[in-house]
Amino acid sequence: MATLRLGDTAPDFTAVTSEGTLNFYEYLGDSWGILFSHPADFTPVCTTELGTAAKFKDEFDKRNVKMMALSVDGAASHLEWIKDINETQNTEVNFPIVADVERKVSDLYDMIHPNADNTLTVRSVFIIDPDKKIKLTLTYPASTGRNFYELLRVVDSLQLTANHKVATPANWKNGEKVVVSPAIPTEEAKNIFTKGVEEVKPYLRLTPDPTA
Repeated sequence: MATLRLGDTAPDFTAVTSEGTLNFYEYLGDSWGILFSHPADFTPVCTTELGTAAKFKDEFDKRNVKMMALSVDGAASHLEWIKDINETQNTEVNFPIVADVERKVSDLYDMIHPNADNTLTVRSVFIIDPDKKIKLTLTYPASTGRNFYELLRVVDSLQLTANHKVATPANWKNGEKVVVSPAIPTEEAKNIFTKGVEEVKPYLRLTPDPTA
């Protein structure tokens, strides 16, 4: 199928996971979601990633985000691998890992890039909003582990900008100043953003985080 783009509806699927057979949409419910793929079980970088994801679960829970991982190996393999992850990363894996032996979900989400490897998934990340729309995609090579602090930062930005007429500048962190939408005239912006509007340039206006 064609590459999924921002704003597209995330494809639904039902699959065997480390926590039994799950339907993706039912699992997400009215939450945000993160779906991320791993090249294979019992691989070193993935082991650190899944351990880190488990440690970040409380932070994602605070933001109403549910995680689901995927690997092209089977459920029995996943369960054995989870033992290694828990042991080596000092955590407990607390989210489902899709068993995608037939690569159905991998193909659905275009997670296999043949020029990189024609059998293993790349490190794909999809952030999905409660309307099941894709809000962010990231694709890492198999050799580069993901930065979960960045994923949290992106979720904070997506949730803030979904509810307020702002954007977040480079290196923004939760609670810092944000950019007023260019579509809003400055005088109108001053009425909307009562904490103040700083006009750096007519097209670059800053205001304190409206939720802080």
